[in-house]
Amino acid sequence: MLCATLLLVCLPDRSAVPADAPLLSIMTQGLEYPKTAKVDVVETLHGIKVSDPYRWLEDLDSSETKAWVDAQNKVTFAYLAGIPERDRIKKRLTKAWDFERFGLPFKEGGRYFFTKNDGLQNQSVLYVADTLDAKPRVLLDPNKLSKDGTVALTGTVVSRDGSYMAYGVAEAGSDWQEWRVRNVKTGKDVSDRIKWVKFSAASWTKDGKGFFYSRYDEPKPGEAMEQANYYQKLYYHRLGTAQSEDALIYERPDQKDWGFGGKVTEDGNLLVITVWKGTERENRVFYKRLDTKNAEVVELIPEPDAQYSFIGNDGDLLYFQTDKDAPLGKVIAVNLRHPEPKNRTLVIPEKKEALQAVSLVGGRFIARYLKDARSLVRVFETDGMFERHIRLPGIGSAGGFGGKKDDSETFYTFTSFNAPTAVYRYDVATGKSSVFRKLEVDIETSAFVTKQIFYRSKDGTRVPMFVTHKKGLKLDGSNPTVLTGYGGFNAAITPYFSITYSVWMEMGGVLAVANLRGGGEYGTEWHDAGRLNNKQNVFDDFIAAAEWLIDNKYTNRSKLAIEGGSNGGLLVGAVLNQRPELFGAALPSVGVMDMLRFHKFTIGWAWVSDYGSPDDPDDFKVLFAYSPYHNLKPGTNYPAVMVTTGDHDDRVVPAHSFKYAARLQECQAGDAPVVIRIETSAGHGAGKPTSKIIQEVADKLAFLVKNLGVELPKGFGR
Repeated sequence: MLCATLLLVCLPDRSAVPADAPLLSIMTQGLEYPKTAKVDVVETLHGIKVSDPYRWLEDLDSSETKAWVDAQNKVTFAYLAGIPERDRIKKRLTKAWDFERFGLPFKEGGRYFFTKNDGLQNQSVLYVADTLDAKPRVLLDPNKLSKDGTVALTGTVVSRDGSYMAYGVAEAGSDWQEWRVRNVKTGKDVSDRIKWVKFSAASWTKDGKGFFYSRYDEPKPGEAMEQANYYQKLYYHRLGTAQSEDALIYERPDQKDWGFGGKVTEDGNLLVITVWKGTERENRVFYKRLDTKNAEVVELIPEPDAQYSFIGNDGDLLYFQTDKDAPLGKVIAVNLRHPEPKNRTLVIPEKKEALQAVSLVGGRFIARYLKDARSLVRVFETDGMFERHIRLPGIGSAGGFGGKKDDSETFYTFTSFNAPTAVYRYDVATGKSSVFRKLEVDIETSAFVTKQIFYRSKDGTRVPMFVTHKKGLKLDGSNPTVLTGYGGFNAAITPYFSITYSVWMEMGGVLAVANLRGGGEYGTEWHDAGRLNNKQNVFDDFIAAAEWLIDNKYTNRSKLAIEGGSNGGLLVGAVLNQRPELFGAALPSVGVMDMLRFHKFTIGWAWVSDYGSPDDPDDFKVLFAYSPYHNLKPGTNYPAVMVTTGDHDDRVVPAHSFKYAARLQECQAGDAPVVIRIETSAGHGAGKPTSKIIQEVADKLAFLVKNLGVELPKGFGR
């Protein structure tokens, strides 16, 4: 229940700014920021008066907000256009991005499916081939779905016999998806259209006559990008029928924040339903028999006492990955005939490393672990007996290993900071890996070296960090450095290849990636140490990483930039408030900046498991203490900041960035610029066209070049 009393609101209509509202116009480093209205919005939250002078920017569709966006972009792009190195950076990025790259293949109905991008295509194209050696044909080209490449493919699921493919598309980076169906043989769509899908895949029945999916009710007119997402429902769609005829499989009107993920087992006999609640690790598991007419949904694991991820089944024996009494993860078996907890069987015990994912392929379990944020892959028999390690090409990240219980092969990717992503085929019986596709990039990756170091945080906790740069780097404290991190939602940040950071290192820059608490690098205990009332640990870890880089002569304060997106944007905003003197520049992207209202928009309520609830008095104290928007202080010398967001971001609504940027411009007392770059027809990041990515990256690197005093190498970008 909202524990707040509205004291004074000068905005009875959120769609308009009062004519007499005070206007703020600021000059910094020759920049004249747009005049931003301030209004007297004050709420009493748990006995504390909280001012929110830029709340009017939450109304994304108002003419005033649109005018503000246009004005801010005008200032930002004029500033960026004045950076001489910008065109050279964009030219180099465009050349570096122009390489052929492949997605992971998967096999269905005897055919292979995979994505490929020729280089600068805005969206990757989906291909199908009868064999691995056969010439593939285009099955779906998302680039033809829009003129500007802003319609993206969000998911593909092929029927068991390979006849039909259900696929999701999203426009302008939105989380909303429309699912369609394509005939694989003809390459033509059939009439089926499924709308208002979000946070859901599809799962075909074994007979290929239809599929299960989850959706929300249609939002109120004009509120699709802001309205809170509650009451997800699980449906079955029969091929060739209208969505209005879809059968409702399961809903819980008494649990508005429950979500449902339905997956049909390989034998086609069961629909396993994962019941989730926001971003909480703990979940329930239900099931419905598909081999029994009019079967009811059965609550297999009715209480969310741990995380349970369905792996596969052998008849009525279901395998799950879980952290129940195992912070680092294990694999158990649950028999539907005797599902009680006391009858669950341990299959793969907890190891010393954090278990990330398990698949059942070729009659074996393939288990991916993390050892100090680096991939380690083990193969087990179905009785849990260890068989072998999968030898990886080096220190990095491996992903994939999908397939079916009777498949003889699987595919996986491997990447690292200095190793472009390669796709491998793995023979499950022999244990041999072979290169399926290796990427050839116009970057001398052998010139880079990666080190993993460990440093101590404020409370003495040992934290890992990857540092990558050109070989022969002089540790004289003068190197421009980007420090990035995430630290939340049990997400592990592992080594990955990036054109962006590779070009940055070509320019002489250093990349540092800190594995902060709040992530999943060391299991549930590491996650718990960085969430809720422990969130300050994440910021302390990040600050300690910055201090380590400075103390060890990699860089200095004026040459150090911090960067992060989403929860990482929150990280940058919070740390910037706490230690503004420690950095030369900051790039917070699509960040959660208002920690008192994040739960009121779209899926924001789901993050309460990591952040806590502003409606709870104790959680409020923690959130209010670090909320980036609320902890900006007038008269402070902040470093150069470029905030980035998308006007169609319905994950972290752009109002977070709008309000934060307006307040930061107001509070800036120094000469460093504070600008906001607002991408049009773009969302949280997924599905963004290659052309928009290159331009945004060029702008970010140009901003750093100017504000960190980076001198481009001779001949760079020419």
